[in-house]
Amino acid sequence: MIVEYIEANKTEFGVEPICAALTEAGAKIAPSTYYAARSRPPSARSVRDTEVSETIKEVHQENYGVYGVRKVHAALARRGGVDGRPVARCTVARMMKTAGLRGISRAKSPRTTRPAPGPEMRPDLVGRAFTAPAPDRLWVADITYIKTFSGWVYASFVIDVYSRRVVGWQVATHLRTSLALDALEMGLWRRVHDGQDLAGLVHHSDRGVQYVAVRYTQRLADAGAVASVGSTGDCLLTG
Repeated sequence: MIVEYIEANKTEFGVEPICAALTEAGAKIAPSTYYAARSRPPSARSVRDTEVSETIKEVHQENYGVYGVRKVHAALARRGGVDGRPVARCTVARMMKTAGLRGISRAKSPRTTRPAPGPEMRPDLVGRAFTAPAPDRLWVADITYIKTFSGWVYASFVIDVYSRRVVGWQVATHLRTSLALDALEMGLWRRVHDGQDLAGLVHHSDRGVQYVAVRYTQRLADAGAVASVGSTGDCLLTG
């Protein structure tokens, strides 16, 4: 470590001053010791470590930088090791730490449904009987999630039960009411634009805060739709 430190800083401070400062600090080293260490050929372990480290970097890069120690070690084993020699898992861990390589942990799935506080006064008009006699009689709304390299992305859908058509949708990186409201607005606009009468439409959702928010409830009322609320997670997309 001392030799590497001198090597990294010798251009700025010089070998002799660095050795003098280290000696005063209790890490005694003479300039001749540094030069002797630099003139020696690298040890077999150093050469081996370099070869293993380069192979580990290659495996990590080939797998989009998502492999951790366990999977890199398994990939090396499938390759037959490095130069035909196995690589211990502890060695892989040491090399990856030194190189600053790490895997991407499998994050827990996010919660898309956060129940609204307080009792729910709106009735459940569906009772998990997801059938409709005609289009625009029953819509169901839900939010799901997609894992991307940049993080979680949330998608809100409004589906016509009769046709199974997605009449409205929106994608965002948040779970605010506007996500669900934008999907609803798309559905309402498209159906009204097509000349459909939405009076008496039943809109069913779970008790997520997005769907029982005042803005969402008011928009349903303005469209002449009837709000139906089931239990948490109770919608067509999840069951």
